[in-house]
Amino acid sequence: MRIWKFGQNVDTDQIIPAEYLTTGNAKKLAAHAFAKVRPEFSKEVKEGDVIVAGENFGCGSSREHAPRALLGAGISCVIARSFARIFFRNSINIGLHLIEADVFDKIEEGDEIEINFDAGVIKNFTKNEEYKFKPLPEFMQKLLDSGGLIPYLVFAQ
Repeated sequence: MRIWKFGQNVDTDQIIPAEYLTTGNAKKLAAHAFAKVRPEFSKEVKEGDVIVAGENFGCGSSREHAPRALLGAGISCVIARSFARIFFRNSINIGLHLIEADVFDKIEEGDEIEINFDAGVIKNFTKNEEYKFKPLPEFMQKLLDSGGLIPYLVFAQ
């Protein structure tokens, strides 16, 4: 997993600018993810990459296009000190893994990491370090493992 590092208060308009909200298709949204703040992102991001950010990631509007764009880009997880509440809920509902952990000053862009969601451990192979986080409750992890709320409700029966 490769790291993409963003700062504090990354809002949903930075994640997916409003002019690209003409579709709900995750892949089409992904082509414009971070278009105004990191234009190279959509061309260089790879399946399984991880975003590390500071406080209040996903603030701004309540639309779910932002986490959908990140999923479409192949982002496997966002790790931040904190998340905007509606972004957190939208992400869980559509199957985007989130971790609240204070690792912003410990993980650098380009570091190689591995995440054990059940144990609550992030291994940083680049620095040979481990960071602990509080795992999500079991029911939320099952929801994420199912791909989000709708697949969980439809297929978990």
